Amino acid sequence: MARSLPPVRALEYRHGTLRVLDQRALPGRVVWLRLRRLADVAQAIRTLTVRGAPAIGVAGAYGMLLAFREGCRDPQRAARTLLATRPTAVDLSVGVEAVRAAWAAGEDPEAAAEAYRHRVVEECHRIGRVGAPLFERRPRVLTHCNAGALATVEWGTALAPLRVAHQQGHRLFVWVDETRPLLQGARLTAWELGREGIAHAVITDNAAGHFMRSGEVDAVIVGADRIARNGDFANKIGTYEKAVVAHENGIPFYVAAPWSTFDAGRADGRRIPVEERDREELAGPRTRRTVPRNSPVRNPAFDVTPARYVRGFVTPDGVIPPGRLPGWLARRAAAQKSG
Repeated sequence: MARSLPPVRALEYRHGTLRVLDQRALPGRVVWLRLRRLADVAQAIRTLTVRGAPAIGVAGAYGMLLAFREGCRDPQRAARTLLATRPTAVDLSVGVEAVRAAWAAGEDPEAAAEAYRHRVVEECHRIGRVGAPLFERRPRVLTHCNAGALATVEWGTALAPLRVAHQQGHRLFVWVDETRPLLQGARLTAWELGREGIAHAVITDNAAGHFMRSGEVDAVIVGADRIARNGDFANKIGTYEKAVVAHENGIPFYVAAPWSTFDAGRADGRRIPVEERDREELAGPRTRRTVPRNSPVRNPAFDVTPARYVRGFVTPDGVIPPGRLPGWLARRAAAQKSG
């Protein structure tokens, strides 16, 4: 078994510099980049140097802080620069708005950014504690993309309950979808699990159904980039297929997310924006093409899964069935308004 290490921290802010772990270099190299300007943060988010909905929300919050420190006089313009980078993950707008509002009100942007980071980290820790009991009797778990510490600053969403269950002594085995075309599962999730000594195997995306049907998967858990009020949710492309196949095989399918990922203002998934990425991510670089030069390419980064395929949403405050989600969100909104 590999030596167990604590979850990695994907980014940190110190003395006017945002340090981010360059996720493009993993697993071969561990490279830390130092970002000191708004434009640097926007570029890091756009190029997937930092990725994962909660993590880019925190990066966006610190991007606003760096814009303030640069002397930018217009917080709305700084916010637009960041929000233009990736449209699907609602966490980005939540993190940016947390600092924009403080800045516009004459409050301390650094305190606002730090408070937002702390909130995300704490909620992910709670997700781990809430979700761990789900896997005590379902130890063979399949996940898709990377919803670990790298995607959330530290600890993770989908991986948080698995980490807690592992620490409690439960013997888990994780099936890791490779997650084409950028292989976030093979490169990032497997790297995180290996560091912590959690047993796993990487599989091709199109092998997941085989292992579900053969009885080798007890549960599926994924993260999310945006969750509508009715429980429809956007996540990395390929998630919808996993949810349908899990449903067909009677396997519970869970979605783990902090509250910043829930978009209570969006009734359902029909109008969730789906980002389309560059052709080269799928076709390959010019030196090693995998698609003929004249063949058209479509490269959506996300798909939307209907709520009917979800057994429960693993949140910081409990596991919520989709049918109860609108009521939970309404009560949270009322509590925030009154508080």
